[in-house]
Amino acid sequence: MKRDEHLLLIDGMALLFRSFFATAVTGQFMMNSKGLPTNGVQGFMKHLLMAADHVKPSHILVCWDMGSKTFRNEVYTDYKANRNAPPVELIPQFDLAKEVAEGFNLANVGIPGYEADDCIGTLAKAHHKERRVTVLSGDQDLLQLLDDGIEIMLLKKGFGNYQTYTKELFIEERGITPEQFIDVKALMGDSSDGYPGVKGIGEKTAIKLIQEHNDISGILNNLDKLTPSQRKKIESDLDMLHISRKLAEIHCEVPLPLTIENAVWSRVPHTSISYIEELELKVLRRFLMSSESLIATS
Repeated sequence: MKRDEHLLLIDGMALLFRSFFATAVTGQFMMNSKGLPTNGVQGFMKHLLMAADHVKPSHILVCWDMGSKTFRNEVYTDYKANRNAPPVELIPQFDLAKEVAEGFNLANVGIPGYEADDCIGTLAKAHHKERRVTVLSGDQDLLQLLDDGIEIMLLKKGFGNYQTYTKELFIEERGITPEQFIDVKALMGDSSDGYPGVKGIGEKTAIKLIQEHNDISGILNNLDKLTPSQRKKIESDLDMLHISRKLAEIHCEVPLPLTIENAVWSRVPHTSISYIEELELKVLRRFLMSSESLIATS
C-alpha cells in the first residue's frame, strides 16, 4: 500500500448536472461575452476544487459519460429512455467542462459504450489495494463500490458539504453489504434509470429479502419460504429481475489505461488563473482568489 498516495475519482457528469440545475432554475446561466453559458462548468469546478482541498489527494481523475448509449441499452432498450433531452444551455458545457478540467491540468477519462460510473468502478477496484481511493459524486448507486480502501463522498446541499461512507458505515446503516446493494436495486428497480425491477416490491421488502436470503439466487432457491404475494410477484417478473440485476451492477472491467502518472495533483497552477480569465469564468476566479490553499505558490 502506497500510504502517501490518495486517488480522488470525480463523477464529472453528476457534478456538472447538479451545478447546472442549481442555478438554471432561476435563469442564471452566466453567459460570457461570446454568448456561451458557463453556470454548470463553474459550479462543477468549484465542487471539484473544494473536494480536492478537503481530501488533499495525490492524484485526481475526472470520469465522464461518452454519449447517451451504452451496453445497458443493448440489455434493455428502455434504459434511461424516460429522461428528457438536456437543456440547450447545458449542451455546450459538456465539452467546455472537459476543456476547463484540462486547463487545470486534470486528466479526463471516458470510454464510448460505458457510463462514468463504470469508469469510476474500474479505476477504484484497480487501485484501492495500492493506494487510498475516494469517489466524489451525488449518485448513491456508487455505494456498491465501497470496499477496503474505497470511500464514497456524496455531495449534500451547497458547496463543501459531504456525507462520507466507508464500507463499515454502510453495513451499519443499511444492514446489507455494498455488494448486496446491487441485488436490492435489482429487486426494487430504479425509476430515474428507467428500469422497474420486480413490480410491487419496494426498498424495505427488497432489503428484508436480501437480509434473509443473502442474494437473488438465495431468494430464487427459497421461493417456498416467501409469502404467497412475494412469490407471485417475483415469479411474474423473473426476466425483468435478471435484466434489472445486469443494469444495476457497475461494470468494473472497462478497457481503460490504468496508469495514473498523468493524474498527479498538487495545487492549481498559475496558468489556470489566466485560462479562466480568458473564458470569463468570474465566479470561479473569485472563488480561487479567496482560496489561497488551492493555488500553487510559484
